[in-house]
Amino acid sequence: MPEQPAAPDARAPAAEAEDEDVVRLDSPTEERLAASEDLDARDAEGILGVILGEDARVAAAVQAQSRPLAELVEIGVAAISAGSTVHYVGAGTSGRLGVLDAVELGPTFDADPSMVTAHLAGGPGAVLEAVEGAEDDAEAGADLVRTECRPGDVVIGLAASGRTPFVGGALRAARAAGMPTALISANPGAPLAAAADVAVLLDVGPEVITGSTRMKAGTAQKLALNALSTAMMVRLGATYGNLMVQVRATNAKLVGRTVRLLVQATGAEPAAAEEMLRAADGELRTALVALLAGADVPAARDALARFPRDPRRTGDPGGIRTAVAALTAP
Repeated sequence: MPEQPAAPDARAPAAEAEDEDVVRLDSPTEERLAASEDLDARDAEGILGVILGEDARVAAAVQAQSRPLAELVEIGVAAISAGSTVHYVGAGTSGRLGVLDAVELGPTFDADPSMVTAHLAGGPGAVLEAVEGAEDDAEAGADLVRTECRPGDVVIGLAASGRTPFVGGALRAARAAGMPTALISANPGAPLAAAADVAVLLDVGPEVITGSTRMKAGTAQKLALNALSTAMMVRLGATYGNLMVQVRATNAKLVGRTVRLLVQATGAEPAAAEEMLRAADGELRTALVALLAGADVPAARDALARFPRDPRRTGDPGGIRTAVAALTAP
C-alpha cells in the first residue's frame, strides 16, 4: 500500500505562511459597488451618471460627522490660540488633500505653518509623484512626530482606509507624548480610530472603481478638511461675518476683493473704500473699523490693538464689532 502523505500541521498552515505579508483590507472602500459592476459596458453619459450619482451621497456622509468635527475644531482652536500647531499627517490622496488644505489657508486667512501644517509620507516630492512604500513605514510616521511636533500640538491622521501604517505610527507617537490626536477616515471600522481622541469616520460606502479612494473617499475628506479648517479660522477671528478680513492681497484680483469687501461690509462708495484702504496702508481690518465707526485711521488702529482677535470673545472673535462699539460709544 503506498505511503500516505503526512497530515498538514494545523499549528502552522502553509497557506497562511505564504500570505503573511499580504495586507488584509477590511474597508467599505474595498468592496464592490453593485451599481457600477457593468461600468465598462456603459457609454460616457452612463459612466458619469453612476459616478456623479454616488458623489451626491458624499455630503450627507460628512454632515453625519458634524459633532466630532465640531469637537476637533475646538481642540484645534485651543491649540493654535496657545501658540501650538495643528498637524495633518497622511499618505497618497489623503496626504495630498491635507497639503492642499493647509497651504490654501495662507492667502485666504493669513495663516502660516505655525498654525496648520501638513506632512506627506515620502516627503514633499510625493505630492507630484508616488513614493512607493512610504505609507507602509510606521517608524517614519513616529519619527515625524518626534522631530516636527511639540507638546501641545494636535496630530490629525488622514487615512481613507483607516489603517495606513505611516499614519498609525504618527498617531501612536503623538498619543505617547500626550498630544491630542484625531483621525479622518472613510472606514467606519477604522483600526486606527483606537489611537485617536476624536475619530471622524466618513461612511461613503464602496467606490465606483473598487478601492479607488481618490473618488468618494477623497471627496469626503476634502469636504471634511474644508469644513474643519474654515471653522477653525472663523473661530480664530479671521472673518467679519462671512467676509475674509485677513486675506493677503498679493495680486490685482485680491486687491480688488478687499475694496469690494469694504463696500459690502459698510455700504461705502468704492472710491471712499479705496481711499480709506490706502490711508490705512492696506490694513483691511483697520480700514473696516474706521469706515464702520466713522473714525480716523489712528483711532481705528488703536481700538483694534485694545481688542485683538480672541476666540473666547463670544459673538466677536475678530474684535471688529467690539472696536467699533468702543469708538461709537457716547
